[in-house]
Amino acid sequence: MARDFFTMDDFDLSGRTVLLRVDINSPIDPATGRLLNDARLREHIATLRDLPSSKVAILAHQSRPGKDDFTTLEAHAERLGVLLGRPVAYVDTLYGRHAIEAVKALEAGQVVVLENTRFYAEEEALADRTFEKMAKSHIVRRLAPLADYFILDAFAAAHRAQPSLVGFCEVLPTLAGRVMERELVMVGRALQSQERPKIAVFGGVKADDSIAISRHMLEKDVVDKVLTTGGVANLFLHAQGIDPGAPTTDFMRKEVEGYDGFVGTCKELLAKFPGRILVPTDVVVNDRGRRKPLPVASLPSDLPVHDIGLDTIARYVEEILRARTVILNGPAGVFELEEFSVGTREVFRAVAETEAFTVVGGGHTVAAMEKFGLQERIDHVSTGGGALINFLAGKELPLVTALRRSYEKFSRAT
Repeated sequence: MARDFFTMDDFDLSGRTVLLRVDINSPIDPATGRLLNDARLREHIATLRDLPSSKVAILAHQSRPGKDDFTTLEAHAERLGVLLGRPVAYVDTLYGRHAIEAVKALEAGQVVVLENTRFYAEEEALADRTFEKMAKSHIVRRLAPLADYFILDAFAAAHRAQPSLVGFCEVLPTLAGRVMERELVMVGRALQSQERPKIAVFGGVKADDSIAISRHMLEKDVVDKVLTTGGVANLFLHAQGIDPGAPTTDFMRKEVEGYDGFVGTCKELLAKFPGRILVPTDVVVNDRGRRKPLPVASLPSDLPVHDIGLDTIARYVEEILRARTVILNGPAGVFELEEFSVGTREVFRAVAETEAFTVVGGGHTVAAMEKFGLQERIDHVSTGGGALINFLAGKELPLVTALRRSYEKFSRAT
């Protein structure tokens, strides 16, 4: 697959000043300002370690205005220093005098974290404007002259178009960092691979996203089959004329805006792609905390559906083990409750054990993988939430466009 973007390997970055845009948006205790999880920060350590003699200024955001965790990046800088094993400085401004002085004063091997980009109004005010317009923002005009290169490593924000993310591609050679490069290569491989059978397994409660992705993947023949679990399966069951029951349907209506419309879409997809969308034949309901298996023919139930049944698990595991490419997003049930974690555990274990090329993503998916100790056996665990959803659905990602634009512009210049 031909590459149409720069990576860090295309340039000698030694002694050069680089602006590094990362996504280290992390859960924070609003009372203490303490980071509750540093997973996002850990993801970017590989990029920083591959810049041992560069002068690095980090741009990042934390939350958004009005949220309890909308705060400075001071704690992030401190934690990055611990993870990196060398000091990481912090300045409480993004492009003011102190920030400019700090970037100019950087020596080879030094790193400074600039202030939260979302403290500055134009980051949101100019969102989704043209790239040229964002290149004229104060963020870009003040910082770009200080740098030789701009490194984009914020795949988790790849579906957003804001000045600190895409504005620099017009004025600086823009390179994919290690996180971004791996995401584009690995997810791109899963989408473009001709290693068949290729299947997608979709669950969780964000059923609207999964249905949109299913439509795209089936219409473009990206996958051979879609296996549905969790909330996604509930909508397809409804589309087959099987009402899961009031507790389940009422919950899904709250989670999925325009529920009836999506049921209609599911009905359309089932008719258009017969045999290519697998729906559970049995489920497990929560009977006062205990598992109660039911064939779907016994629905509706006045008890909530919390897992897929054993027959469905066996059928799905067989499909996964036969596959050559597997894309997984979303748990099969309420895996947080041990009694109802069976479907998620067994389906995910099959994904870990298959010889297929495997890509998984989504916050709850990754959490379940970690809970069952399976993440190390997956070929690629994506850092993206909304970005991955958009990528899988075939939508253009602004950050990918930025990389391509910069590649075209600066390839000609060199």
